Amino acid sequence: MVPFLYSDGMTKLQELKKRLRPGQVYRREELAQWSNAVDRHLKQLLSDGTLTKLAGGLYAYPKQTVFGKAPAEDDKLVESFLKDDRFLLASPNAYNGLGVGTTQLYDKTIVYNHKRHGRFSLGGRTFDFRVKPSFPKKLTREFLLVDLVNNLDQLAENKEEVLGRVKERAASYDPSRLQRAAHDYGSVRTKKFFANALRANTEPHVA
Repeated sequence: MVPFLYSDGMTKLQELKKRLRPGQVYRREELAQWSNAVDRHLKQLLSDGTLTKLAGGLYAYPKQTVFGKAPAEDDKLVESFLKDDRFLLASPNAYNGLGVGTTQLYDKTIVYNHKRHGRFSLGGRTFDFRVKPSFPKKLTREFLLVDLVNNLDQLAENKEEVLGRVKERAASYDPSRLQRAAHDYGSVRTKKFFANALRANTEPHVA
């Protein structure tokens, strides 16, 4: 069968390839708007290595580097999966920079979002999606400290020791910002913990 040609000699598949951008992630329905036979074209693009399948209906056009094909960036992958740019990527590894005694490394990426809950494998990586009513647009020290206390039961370290260090570290934070973060993002238990910690840090010490 002779492939359909545009007036400039370009096939529909070639036209679809022209639309693709290195490093981007696409859903099947996005590709369908540029194709008259999306499933056939997807099969061809996967076969020739142009696209990589990440999950059902989700595909990446990898960037070529001197080391080979680069995996899709987490934020682009998650945005396409959710069909939403309102999310926050986090990891328990970030707690290690807070100076509260956590040292463990975790192979886990948490996605706070408004739409999906559960563990999903995307592009060979596992993401832990958690629906949360509110979260900041980017990670802050205050949010991480509150998030650590929220997730204390999931950490490998001695919990009482970590809480003691969190209480000490809280004294070095701006109290209004930390109080706001605890109010906006903390669980009931976390709110209570920081209310007590901040109160203890501001009360005058009797000699």
